[in-house]
Amino acid sequence: SARPVGTNRKGAPMSVSFRQIERDEEVEALAHMAHHIWNEYWPALIGQAQTDYMVEKFQSLNAFRTDIADNGYEYWFIMDDEGDTPRIIGYTGGHTESETNRFFISKIYLLKEHRGRGIAAAVTRFYEQLCRDRGLAAMYLTVNKQNKMAIRAYEKQGFITVDAVEADIGEGFVMDDFIMEKPLA
Repeated sequence: SARPVGTNRKGAPMSVSFRQIERDEEVEALAHMAHHIWNEYWPALIGQAQTDYMVEKFQSLNAFRTDIADNGYEYWFIMDDEGDTPRIIGYTGGHTESETNRFFISKIYLLKEHRGRGIAAAVTRFYEQLCRDRGLAAMYLTVNKQNKMAIRAYEKQGFITVDAVEADIGEGFVMDDFIMEKPLA
């Protein structure tokens, strides 16, 4: 089967695959990676206090376990298949919304050295196939209004901004996001 492709550091095609997270030790590794990525990327955009709060509320071991057990979420490690041993370079996840016939992409996060290398395109293709396999009409995600790099990447992949929302997430913090959707033909 064909693998989605991004580019390696030299600009050459890079083979990327997706490994579903199922066992508890994988969920633990997911939470560890989330903590690392969030603390490396988000404090500059939203501050350390909100980063800490959001990691605990949405990206922690307990949050992932609850999402999977109670909320129908699925998660995948994003794998770089170059070389002898595949390496985990990020994670993604979300859930099917049967009431809207869409897939909500809740999370797409990459380790710093893998951003800006076309991997968003590989993730988009992964979700397009998943949506087609499930007969879904569209996929959508939310993106922080200040996250210009991600917004550009999603627009390049055919996502369009369909709404803007400010969500109170508690403790005086607000998520100020665009909702971006990609309909499937």
